[in-house]
Parts: sequence; structure tokens; C-alpha cells
Amino acid sequence: MLDPSFETGAPNWIDLGTPDIDAATAFYHGLFGWELVPGGPEIGGYGTYQLRGRTVAGVMTVPEGKGKPAWSVYFQTPDADATARTVRQAGGTAAFPPMDVLDYGRMGGFTDSTGAYFGVWQPGTNTGLGVIMEPGALIWSELYTPDVPAAAGFFTTVFGWQTGELKYPGGSYTMLRPADGDSDESAFGGLVPLDRATGEAAAGPHWLPYFCVDDTDTAAADAERLGGRVTMAATDVQEVGRIAFLADPAGAAFAVIKPVMPQA
Repeated sequence: MLDPSFETGAPNWIDLGTPDIDAATAFYHGLFGWELVPGGPEIGGYGTYQLRGRTVAGVMTVPEGKGKPAWSVYFQTPDADATARTVRQAGGTAAFPPMDVLDYGRMGGFTDSTGAYFGVWQPGTNTGLGVIMEPGALIWSELYTPDVPAAAGFFTTVFGWQTGELKYPGGSYTMLRPADGDSDESAFGGLVPLDRATGEAAAGPHWLPYFCVDDTDTAAADAERLGGRVTMAATDVQEVGRIAFLADPAGAAFAVIKPVMPQA
């Protein structure tokens, strides 16, 4: 699972691009209890969401017509410029080249070889998310891709990720671990064939963040009450937890999960 030490290649930041930060804040405050800390003009109004005083996500305005509302996942790198070069060598492209964000860190945005957007974050004074693996915070990430082997090869080249197969009746699930991850306990995400996920296929290749909740059914009902949508009803996944796929009022997709707690 996610580790707050944020090893190289592990998710260390997420942010939301939305046309209306006020509307998004009302939704996520009602759903998860997040509080907005607005950003100043020196960082283009880029704000952060806080949960119990700790940073849980970033948020920025994406004007209508400039991009669709979406969540983005960023991965830890010690050198954003070196990662950018490796992305190009592996068949990816740069959505925007690495740039400094004051003294907070250095970031870049890319598209992998199968067409999915992702970011990298090279920490400065901002070392990454302040809370993970708790209700209302990031717990897992999945890549929906048209070509699982190609995506696995791309990210292995870029970040040194390891993959492992979790078998289940009728199929398997490709789990992702950082380069130094030595067991499935270090997995932070998974790869899912796009054609196997009816509700996600229309969005094309993309990363989907999962947020931990105390009660999946309540979270799904709250999302609808707050103006969002349930795109996949709450479902039990054996030995994993109860999950639901949701979209906020602007259409940004995410998932929630009440994880199965390990038995003592």
C-alpha cells in the first residue's frame, strides 16, 4: 500500500482540474470534509485541499474548453528533467516540460505510450501529500489502458516499477510496486484493460484515484445528494473491500473504497 516515505515512482501528489473551484469545494467538503486553502497569484491560484490540517490534494481552475475536468496522479522523482528524457525515450510525450513551482518542488506533465496523462513531482519544501491511507485520503490508483503489457513496459522503463499478478476466478489483476517493493504489501496501484471497464472506457486511457471511506454505500449516496453521479454502484471485491466509482458535479472521475482490514 501507499507509504508516506514516497519511494521513487510511488504516487506522492494528486490534483483536481475543474472549471469551478467553489462548486468543487462544496462537493468535496460535503463528501470528505475537505477544506480549501486558496493559492495566490504567484502560483496561478493553485490551491490545496486540507483534511484535519494536512494536505490531501491540490486543485486548480481549468476553464471550459481548455480541458476536461479530471483528477491527475503524480509520481515521485528525484530528477524531473531526467524523467522527462526517459519518458521520451520510452515512447511518451510531454504535456508540459518540467518547471519549478517556487521552492515547493519541480513538476512535469506527460502522456504515456498508450495515451494516459500523468505527472511527476520532484519534492522541494513540499514533500508530497500530508495524509494518505485514511478516510478521505488517497489509498490506491489505477491506470485504465488499452494495452496493459505496453503500459507496464513503459512505466518499468520510466520508474523501474515492478508488476505482479493477483489471480481471481476468471482472470487476474496486474498490481504495481515501486522499484524496491519486495512484496504485494508494497503495491500502490494496478493496471486495468480499458475494454474490461465499461464505465471507464468512454474516458479513454486515464488514471483513477481511490479515496478511503468508512462506508462505501453512504459515500455513494452522499455523492449523488451533493450533485455528483455514481458511475459504478457499490460492489464487494473479495479480500479487497467494497468499492464504488463516482464523478463529481463537473464530471471528474474517482473511486471510493472501504478496504478489508487485515486479520490479526
